[in-house]
Amino acid sequence: MVWLVEAGLHRRAGATTLAVARDLAGRMDFRLGFVLYDLEGTAVRCGVSVATVKRHVRVLRELGALVWQRHGTKRNLHLPGRPYAGTATVYAATIPAAYDSAMGHRLEGSGYRARVCGVTDAGRSVAVEAVRACRPVDNSPVESRSSGGRAPHSSRPRHDVRKPDTRGKSNYTSRGRATSGRAARRSPLQVARDIAVARQVRPLVGWTQHEGLRRLAYALRPLIDRGLDARDIAAELHGLAAGWRPARPAAWITAALGRDREEPVGQGRTDPPEAFRRAVADAREPWAVVEAEGPTYGIEGLTRGEVVQLRSAAATDPGLVLAALENLGERDTRRLYTNRLVDEVQLYEFSGARRR
Repeated sequence: MVWLVEAGLHRRAGATTLAVARDLAGRMDFRLGFVLYDLEGTAVRCGVSVATVKRHVRVLRELGALVWQRHGTKRNLHLPGRPYAGTATVYAATIPAAYDSAMGHRLEGSGYRARVCGVTDAGRSVAVEAVRACRPVDNSPVESRSSGGRAPHSSRPRHDVRKPDTRGKSNYTSRGRATSGRAARRSPLQVARDIAVARQVRPLVGWTQHEGLRRLAYALRPLIDRGLDARDIAAELHGLAAGWRPARPAAWITAALGRDREEPVGQGRTDPPEAFRRAVADAREPWAVVEAEGPTYGIEGLTRGEVVQLRSAAATDPGLVLAALENLGERDTRRLYTNRLVDEVQLYEFSGARRR
């Protein structure tokens, strides 16, 4: 918005326009890009008159930064036992074509559903110049160090155990090597349901909220396979990390659950357990935890039967569609679940109303 105002594309755009835009942005659902108009409330928060808000919202529409998603009306909704009530105006945020052209964005699609799919040579030059212009100050390491980002050490006791002798001599335990306990390969429907469960768990556990759904769902599979629901899983996670926040939640959950499966052994020294090595590898390679069972990106590998199964399940479980929107993107989600089903879920999620 600052660029649009400073570019002088509209003679009436100014500081008040930015204030109104910031108010709308602060209340916006950024996943859908929708925001309720709230004319009177916006005027109070911005300290201007209702007429001023109307003028600057019109400026935003003329700039191409807002479009109507739904026109409000004073006589549209009739609730049983109540008089007619008005419905709210809903706006959708957009990016003007002038901005995409100036930034060198290549677009795929048209209208509100257009998405950036690449950058032109001129756009790369603009990006390079922007990075050079905001190059950070070369502060000394002492000034920039902070211990706030480090996770505390585990409070569990550590034991040095003797490395088992695998050359035929006597061993201190008859237990075989611990396995990960994962299933061979989960079906696409199982994976979708895992992600839907993770989407319910994440808001309930504060230290998991910055973790990606796919990685979190993969880490939670042992708990999901035990038949636990979202609240039971949240209770388990609260018990695992009481009083602190792991820096890498998915990798830490994998290591903690693997450690819980380990039996106590004698004193000595050994290599790190397999679960720990796997968690370290996951932390170093952000997508390794997703790729562990083979390629899972996109929907290209799904059979026709699997697509039918996923669509049938999504018809009664909107969480599958919402999880796919967050992980696959809107384009692949619409290819998988159809435009009708995705539009219906988005409308219900935002306004609570189902299509007839």
